Amino acid sequence: MNDVIPENATSAAVRLSGASGPPEAGRRPVVGVSLKLYFGLAATRTWLADVAALKGALAELPRPVDLFVLPSFPALADARELLAGTGVAYGAQDVHWAESGAWTGEVSAGMLAEAGARYVEVGHAERRRHFGETDATVAAKTGAAVRAGLVPVICAGERHDNGLAQAVEETLIQVRAALGGAGPDSEVIVAYEPVWAIGAREPAPARHVRTVASAVRTCLRDHGVRGRVVYGGTAGPGTFGRLAGSVDGLFLGRLAHDTANLRHVLEEVAAATVPAPLPLRP
Repeated sequence: MNDVIPENATSAAVRLSGASGPPEAGRRPVVGVSLKLYFGLAATRTWLADVAALKGALAELPRPVDLFVLPSFPALADARELLAGTGVAYGAQDVHWAESGAWTGEVSAGMLAEAGARYVEVGHAERRRHFGETDATVAAKTGAAVRAGLVPVICAGERHDNGLAQAVEETLIQVRAALGGAGPDSEVIVAYEPVWAIGAREPAPARHVRTVASAVRTCLRDHGVRGRVVYGGTAGPGTFGRLAGSVDGLFLGRLAHDTANLRHVLEEVAAATVPAPLPLRP
């Protein structure tokens, strides 16, 4: 496959002032967690049971928040068992673009759907760096996910902290390429994850995230997809409060290994996105 390089990426970067505003009222906030390869199977089961125990806390939130978790492939059956009836969705951290065939070691989107998955992560920076995934690869995986009825969680973000214009340009190239695999009205989530902030001591500055997220939201509208934008990259308790109004939620990593942190984030997201009451008529 050849990389897909969409047109007008540079011009989009310089039109920062023309980016769209905050999320539309009524869009449901969302929090996702990827476990990567930190846990073994037994530890994953324990963590999933702890997440399932958040069912009561989820029901008590002032506004519903979609929560999904992405364990390793062998734990999908455990997720199906332990999360049943909790309202917590689950999915996978990767997918192959082919529906079937001689693809040793790969997992198709259709198989994930059969396993009860709802979401699938595509295009993470680690997949690009360690496994050579390209924009074209991510587009193919996005298309496979959409055709199988899954919601692709499209990871995108600039590699280096070289300013806002470069961040917008690099991120939009990745997002536009991925959306080339999704048809109109597809449901997607874009996880904006500046690579330089992944695993850092602090998340990216709020102004930086707001600007890029706004440009991404315009891109989603231009493509006619039903999309939500979340932030990842050292995200945790306290992050969403600085970003509310510009993103729809967070994509969490190691900070969510402690489900007390996860609960705190869910409460913070719900509280920050509660619609303001309508003024009383005179």
